Amino acid sequence: MTLHLLSPKDRKVKMQRHEVGYFRAEVKDVKPGDRYFFMPDGEQDYPDPASHFQPDGVHGPSEVVDHQSHEWQDTTWRGLPFKDLILYELHVGTFTPEGTFEAIIPRLDNLVDTGINAIELMPVAQCPGNRNWGYDGVYPYAVQHSYGGPNGLKKLVDACHARGIAVFLDVVYNHLGPEGNYFGKFAPYFTDKYSTPWGEAINFDDAWSDGVRDYFSDNPLHWFEHYHIDGLRLDAIHTVFDKKAINFWELTYYKVKLLEQKLGRSLYMTAESDYNSPKVMKSPEVGGFGFQAQWLDDFHHSLYVLLNEEGKKYYEDFGQIEQLAKAYTEGFVHSGEFVKFRKQRHGASSAGMSGDKFITFIQNHDQVGNHVGSLRLSTIIDYERLKLAAAAVMLSPYVPMLFMGEEYAEDTPFNYFVHHSDEELIKAVQEGRKEEFSGFNWDAAPPDPQAEETFTASKLIWEKREKGKHKIMLQWHQELIRLRRTEAALQCFDKNKIRVQTIGQTGFVLLRQCEKDQEHLLCLFNLSEAPLPYTIPATAPTWKKLLDSKLSKWQTGKSKAPCTLPNQVAANEAVEAPPLSITVYKSL
Repeated sequence: MTLHLLSPKDRKVKMQRHEVGYFRAEVKDVKPGDRYFFMPDGEQDYPDPASHFQPDGVHGPSEVVDHQSHEWQDTTWRGLPFKDLILYELHVGTFTPEGTFEAIIPRLDNLVDTGINAIELMPVAQCPGNRNWGYDGVYPYAVQHSYGGPNGLKKLVDACHARGIAVFLDVVYNHLGPEGNYFGKFAPYFTDKYSTPWGEAINFDDAWSDGVRDYFSDNPLHWFEHYHIDGLRLDAIHTVFDKKAINFWELTYYKVKLLEQKLGRSLYMTAESDYNSPKVMKSPEVGGFGFQAQWLDDFHHSLYVLLNEEGKKYYEDFGQIEQLAKAYTEGFVHSGEFVKFRKQRHGASSAGMSGDKFITFIQNHDQVGNHVGSLRLSTIIDYERLKLAAAAVMLSPYVPMLFMGEEYAEDTPFNYFVHHSDEELIKAVQEGRKEEFSGFNWDAAPPDPQAEETFTASKLIWEKREKGKHKIMLQWHQELIRLRRTEAALQCFDKNKIRVQTIGQTGFVLLRQCEKDQEHLLCLFNLSEAPLPYTIPATAPTWKKLLDSKLSKWQTGKSKAPCTLPNQVAANEAVEAPPLSITVYKSL
């Protein structure tokens, strides 16, 4: 193994092999900004697998980064309680016209005004070219050069913390992208024992896997310590395969907990998981993986199909309102039942697990970007249903997440895009995308992932939020978040204090109760286009209205506002919920 230094002068340094296969060389005159390669075979240059910066992309030299040079302004920041978060997923390249970390900073005050207090960045690890979703990253320790590199990310985190915004980062440990992936030249990073949808599986439990496990389990520490990140979202943890006595997630859990004690602030690990198993959120002491929370896809599927009949094509196992009721009261909808899509029984019960163990949403990068046409919900369902969707998420006993632009009903698509340089790989991606959607009988081909216009068409148009229906939707989200923060019953994550009463297949009542007293909230949802009869429960003698989606201020002005429910109702009083409405009452 040879270290090839390009600056301050071009030279090659022979490295010495040490225990368990590592190579080492000590060079004293290297400074921040100097660039280098490694030469595993002594002949060919390759970037450092643990590079912290790739200024010329995935094929270029690695650059030395000094993480002590940034003058952090967030020394008093201790993070936010996880249960209080309003998460906001965003893609750095399409969030602003400039597509950089620093360009996000002037928009942060808008997010604060909306009520958002946590952003979740889609992956920023170095990937090929200048535009990518981030899941083709090949340098898990390096910050994407086209976004602004290490300094840009640190400036963004500092600016967020100054405004009371936590920063989460999406990271990928289940695979590495194809272009610029030279890991096999250095060590057995991959194994053929398993396979993933994206190619070779990472070697977490085969021969020489110790170094691989350390490489990935140390990565969270890198983001937490050097970039002051508050939390990570781990992509598709069900495709990380490890049969060793100490599971990879257990190993990572204990490393993060030690760093948490050192830094004196909470460090959150959240998961995307297809297991539908509560063990994901349980601590390793009781056989779990130790995640703070996981994305609750079952909630999305249950709600989506009820709001959009066409959704049954994509989620054939959903469509009954009882499933949405179960999603509210238990979490996992599939908890051991036979699932047609999987052709087997799937999942385990999460009943009794605290609500802050789940993150819920009606849109995210996958649900939009992998939909036929890359359509946002605002272009699929009407405005009244869109308000219902927002309320269903924000009034839930879970930690809510919005997808960028959702708060003002952005209607630009969020396409799948890449920027590869390998012509064969480009063709494979283009053909793969066409094949993926061939069964949907499109009358046109999907957008070309490689084309720059596919990327630019996905950028948010911020000016929309200032006028018309977009402004009203923004204000609707602001009001929902205000209620969530001010009503004690909406701050209760004990699912034992949640009741859901279904009304046929067209409506339901979500009852939320405060932990400390008998205060109740009654959330009456009518998902149909006809009035819905309902009798007010005798839980309280009188109920006062807090929210009504049919008030004139929540209408777009294109149609006459229907009749609304009374401002105050009594126990056992018969009412009729207007079509496609959500009304919230508080017990007196």
